[in-house]
Amino acid sequence: MNAVDATDREAQADNGVAASLLTIILDTNPHAWALLGDTLPLSKIVANLLVFINAHLAINNANKVAVVASHTQKAQWLYPSPHITDSQTNGHDVAMTDTAPGPPEDPNKYRPFAQIEHTLTTNLRNLISSTDPTDLINSPSTMTAGALTMALAHISKTALSTPTTTGGTTFNPSTGTSAFTTTDQTTSAPQGLTSRILIVSVSGDLSSQYIPMMNAIFAAQRLRCPIDILKLAGDTVFLQQAADATGGIYLNLSPGPASAPDPSSDTGSKSAGILQYLLSAFLPDPTARQHLYLPGQTTAVDFRAACFCHRRIVDIGFVCSICLSIFCEPLGEEGACLTCGTELGVGEYGKKPVVVRRKKKKRLPGEMGREGTPASGAGTPAYSG
Repeated sequence: MNAVDATDREAQADNGVAASLLTIILDTNPHAWALLGDTLPLSKIVANLLVFINAHLAINNANKVAVVASHTQKAQWLYPSPHITDSQTNGHDVAMTDTAPGPPEDPNKYRPFAQIEHTLTTNLRNLISSTDPTDLINSPSTMTAGALTMALAHISKTALSTPTTTGGTTFNPSTGTSAFTTTDQTTSAPQGLTSRILIVSVSGDLSSQYIPMMNAIFAAQRLRCPIDILKLAGDTVFLQQAADATGGIYLNLSPGPASAPDPSSDTGSKSAGILQYLLSAFLPDPTARQHLYLPGQTTAVDFRAACFCHRRIVDIGFVCSICLSIFCEPLGEEGACLTCGTELGVGEYGKKPVVVRRKKKKRLPGEMGREGTPASGAGTPAYSG
């Protein structure tokens, strides 16, 4: 038929809208959700995320989605479900499946949407029910760095296994880019899989995960994968840096310390618009964002770091000139770096400055006196008794 109608069907079949992979990291820290109370329950966030996921899948039938739970002591997949067998647990990758268990039959619901909803809610329910109260006492924080690492690994594997919209496109995992040559031997823009990560965070400080968080941020930057942040509560410095470094969107819906002293008052007023924030700010993929004015906070990024000795967030610290480790205070008398062992010299830091006493100027004859009268040049007469 190509010779009859003078069309190149093979080239047209490869040209289409590029598929998009959306990976959502949901913070399921029970401590943080308990502080929010009834104003913003976890069930409401999950319901809004399901609508957001359905909208993402409805835009393009080639779009994909993955959901990771960032819990107190581990990060676990919510969708797709990991199918673990005896032969896959000895140092090999875990196969991901989304076929079982099946959702209940509902003729009024689109089956792919029902499959995602059933799998996600079932795995989330099992995760919460299997949480031991002793784990909450020992680890009150959330494993955001581990969940981000799992998401990046899944994105890299999916990009390698997903065919692109042009037959000659190849994905380079070392640089995170794609390249192809057209039929007329000219280069064109890559049309491979576009990916992004959305972190829904409610926890506070993550200073104990500074090093793995920075490594994950640099890996996402290398893969050209933007990290979007929806901050519902708490204040996390490193998530703001992640959005700024990767070109993502950072929306902070948590109440400010001065405007709303009660953490649940301001958050409750914004909880009704969570779905609106998701659809208007985070639904466009990286390709569509090139033609849009993106919302979020683009200024006043907090670039503070955490020290390597006490995991404190510091404004001014001591940096090792060899390994660039940061310390919040001098390293004692030896002055050896805790990371590489290099002896560091802080010079005369902490030494009190030497204060030179100002010399008293001698008064010369003829200068003005204290009362403004000229000083007399005559001597004091001697007393004669």
